[in-house]
Amino acid sequence: MSAAELNSETILRARPDEPGHGWRRAVLRMSGGKINPGPSDDELRRREILHRIRRPLLQSHRIAVTSIKGGVGKTTASTLLGLVMAENRGDRVVVLDANPDAGTLADRLTGESSVTVRELLRDLDRIHSWTEVSRYTSLAGRLQVLASEQDPAAGDAFSREEYEHICALLDRFFNVIITDSGTGLVHSAMEGTLKLADSVIIVGAPTVDGAGRASKTLDWLHAHGHGVLASQAVAVLSCDRTSADVDLGRIREHFLARCRAVVEVPHDPHLATGGRVELARLRPATRDAAYELAALMADRFGT
Repeated sequence: MSAAELNSETILRARPDEPGHGWRRAVLRMSGGKINPGPSDDELRRREILHRIRRPLLQSHRIAVTSIKGGVGKTTASTLLGLVMAENRGDRVVVLDANPDAGTLADRLTGESSVTVRELLRDLDRIHSWTEVSRYTSLAGRLQVLASEQDPAAGDAFSREEYEHICALLDRFFNVIITDSGTGLVHSAMEGTLKLADSVIIVGAPTVDGAGRASKTLDWLHAHGHGVLASQAVAVLSCDRTSADVDLGRIREHFLARCRAVVEVPHDPHLATGGRVELARLRPATRDAAYELAALMADRFGT
């Protein structure tokens, strides 16, 4: 046996899988380890999702969150994805607000937007270390947040070339780069976002206009040379607005036929406030949806 074969899998005796919490864990502890009911199906499922989220990366991965329609939950999806990725991975995750119209991403995560992407662009040539780049971001837990320009007049100047320069810098210091895009697909920064994206999230809602616009976003991507991104996209349905008159199952089937997967984010009182988002304050179903989204995006790492 070579030295390389001496590892934990070959020399440690196998132990029965132990539950991590709940009554199953209590039985195991009270019996002194003699009675092991094993982990529940839910716990096994959560472990599998965490394993997927923690998939290692050999190079940076850029995720674009977009939709033709505004107000459908792009910033919420970016926020949830960033928080889950940063909390459960050992590498560096940044979320960038590329909205040219004074985006609210920083408000939802840190409440700090005094230093923005505009200042980072101004000083781009002088940034050579992690310490220097971190001066332009704010922190939500382990998630780095790069705020958008809060003056809409100045934000209109955020061009494709500038976005590409920003991404070139972020690629040097971050492993996962999430871009919260503005409304519309034809402004210059959006061209750069899609050109550099490794994965795309299309955000819609289970309404006539919300679902229709999300589907038109996919049409636009196919028509403008981004067919691979569109076919491998994940559709997120933000269910803040729902109606019994809408056939949610049919909407889900439509996007499953056009995308890689569909995630439904249920209505959540914590998200509905429009304030700062904390994972611990989400309802379990909402938190599960956020983790599912992160796992689906991590499935593309390394492909």
